[in-house]
Amino acid sequence: MTSNLIWILYRSDSQSAYEETLNCKKIIESYGKKVLISEIGIHTNNINNLITASDFLPEIAIVLGGDGTVLRAARYLSPKKIPILSFNVGGNLGFLTHDRQILKQEDFWGRVSNNNFNIQKRMMLEASIFSNNNRNSKIKRSFFALNDFYFRSCSDEISPTCSLELEIDGEAVDKYKGDGLIFSTPTGSTAYAMAAGGPILHPSLDAIIVSAICPMSLASRPIVVPPESELVIKPIKGENQKIQLWLDGASGCLIETNDQCLIKRSNHSTLIIILDENLSYYKTITQKLHWASSLNKNAIK
Repeated sequence: MTSNLIWILYRSDSQSAYEETLNCKKIIESYGKKVLISEIGIHTNNINNLITASDFLPEIAIVLGGDGTVLRAARYLSPKKIPILSFNVGGNLGFLTHDRQILKQEDFWGRVSNNNFNIQKRMMLEASIFSNNNRNSKIKRSFFALNDFYFRSCSDEISPTCSLELEIDGEAVDKYKGDGLIFSTPTGSTAYAMAAGGPILHPSLDAIIVSAICPMSLASRPIVVPPESELVIKPIKGENQKIQLWLDGASGCLIETNDQCLIKRSNHSTLIIILDENLSYYKTITQKLHWASSLNKNAIK
């Protein structure tokens, strides 16, 4: 590595992640590196404090947690072009993380110190909220997401139904009525979009997936559009509804009746460190999703 600084970000509500952080810090410092640590969670985030406490940025950030922790970290690290090396410590499914057992390998930290890894660029999305259905007006809010953005009714709605209009590159495409809409990257194609019946896209692809959530029309189907597309979402006027924008499972903001939201490819990419250059994506999804389990020879009688 060219930098002597490494950040460790750990899941705030996980004792095991905290304990692993202290262990990693001790090992890294034995290599002559400086280490700064911070917890990260839904209600806790001290990454900005790390930025102000450092004269320069780290070469990498080690993230200890599950996919949700990685997604939260990515929104802060990606604009700074800080690569993420993540491990599933206290997390769940772990599509974006390495196995925790790698941390116990004797040659692991030597490999990291010698830059013996690959870096993948993962496409991100940007959502900008405009008022009065005028994209020439001042942006009210903007957000970034590695997995997805989605629109759903607020939780206090008696009848949680969304009525949304979609334009792609200035052309009216469809009007959706149902539980909401998901806009996903290939990285997020194995998350909420997959649960809504959307396709799985290889992360090396760049594209945007649009998936309706429980649509009332059988004609509403997922669609995959080019990464250069600009997608505009508008609440349908005359409908009494409160719509919330969510990003990577976190609350974004309320969409007012006269608002419109522009979703497009972000200028930022998330840099994901992959330790095994021969790691098969298909093997990963087969293991995580338990595909071909019926083909297990031991299960055949």
